[in-house]
Amino acid sequence: MEENKMEKPKKCNPAKCGGAGGAVYGLGLVGAVVYYIQHAETFWLGVLGILKAIVWPAMIIYHLLQFLNM
Repeated sequence: MEENKMEKPKKCNPAKCGGAGGAVYGLGLVGAVVYYIQHAETFWLGVLGILKAIVWPAMIIYHLLQFLNM
């Protein structure tokens, strides 16, 4: 007798299944940190620049949607 078993969905390893998004974000993060640190005039503006570098994708999407009037 054969039992009808439902197949479990296969888990995908991010390194093998399109995990390049993390690398792109990481390169963007490093680039943003370098940019903001170079333009900081004080220590606290450098700290603020690091925080801005972490959330740069959200800032880009916000300004893009604002530009498109959405």
